[in-house]
Amino acid sequence: MTDFKQHTIETAPKGSKAILENVQESYGFIPNLMATFAESPAAVEGYAALAGIFDKSDFTPAERQIVLMTNNRLNGCTYCMAAHTTISTMQGVPEDVIKTLRSGTSFADVKLEALRIFTANIVENRGNVNSTDTDAFIAAGYTQANVLEVILGTALKVMSNYTNHVAQTPLDDAFQPNTWSTDTSAAA
Repeated sequence: MTDFKQHTIETAPKGSKAILENVQESYGFIPNLMATFAESPAAVEGYAALAGIFDKSDFTPAERQIVLMTNNRLNGCTYCMAAHTTISTMQGVPEDVIKTLRSGTSFADVKLEALRIFTANIVENRGNVNSTDTDAFIAAGYTQANVLEVILGTALKVMSNYTNHVAQTPLDDAFQPNTWSTDTSAAA
């Protein structure tokens, strides 16, 4: 088995150091995902840039988490579900939204449910959604730009979810209280 290193600022390749310094400053620590990405300066830069760009989307913080956590759940990424539960709480995402995302159940809010369903369709069908799915998403109050932003958020999660699967990234202490598994999801 290949063991992936979680880099510190001191051990990271030169091209990754500044990004890890920014992460340290923002979070107060370097999450193991970013420490793992740091092995490749291109990967850590790409992930950090894409995350920053997704934050500029038209989605609210809760809507962004719907896209991200729906991807995490469908991809079975235990690391990202725990991390994004913590991040969602820090961003003030309502507890009922977080609980719905962790359990994979439906939203009572029609617009949020349309976002969850459309995101799931994008993930499960690898982008091959039919026009009826897209039309329903837009009819719920979203735009063509939002269609593309769901794809943007999905691309971000492919990077992190797949990296966590391959590297078996250990869960940070800060995210431990929000541990998640597919078993606990089904029970919720």
